[in-house]
Amino acid sequence: MEWNLPNKLTMFRIILIPIFIILLAFSWQGMGDIYVANDLIPVNHVLATIVFIVASLTDLADGKIARANHIVTNFGKFADPLADKMLVMTAFVFLVELNMAPAWVIAIIVCRELAVTGLRMLVLEQGGTVMAAQMPGKIKTTTQMLAIIFLLLHNIFFSAINIPIGEIFLYICLFFTLYSGADYFIQSKDLFKK
Repeated sequence: MEWNLPNKLTMFRIILIPIFIILLAFSWQGMGDIYVANDLIPVNHVLATIVFIVASLTDLADGKIARANHIVTNFGKFADPLADKMLVMTAFVFLVELNMAPAWVIAIIVCRELAVTGLRMLVLEQGGTVMAAQMPGKIKTTTQMLAIIFLLLHNIFFSAINIPIGEIFLYICLFFTLYSGADYFIQSKDLFKK
């Protein structure tokens, strides 16, 4: 396997996932809480959010670098989307565990991700080309990331004015999750006629 920069960034993102898990899975009472913008937030949530943001930025960077330099590897095609799903699904599981997100919303999002991933595999198996992400899918991804960040940070900057911004982003994400998932299946309906 060639260790080009996009593949190194993807591998770094995968390595960050267990660190993210450790920060949220164990009781870190000794770390205490910190005030950020007049919000009291557990230190481990702040650290986990920083890890999540860094991991998310590596996803953005590896894609831009790979496209700009026309770098396509089998490892990248496999590991990049897998790392993305692992990071986001891990974050969502912990949001449910921490009572920060409703399980039914997260279940719908996870089921959609699995269904679309399966559909993409079927398209490739049939010799087709996987559709590039359309605007609804990009909105879903962006609102997913923002929801996770704001929920982990207890709606920082917005809690003082009683705006549940993390929940708002989560429900926008849910809408675009359903919309973009339906769009993928509608665009691929001919696959199911065979």
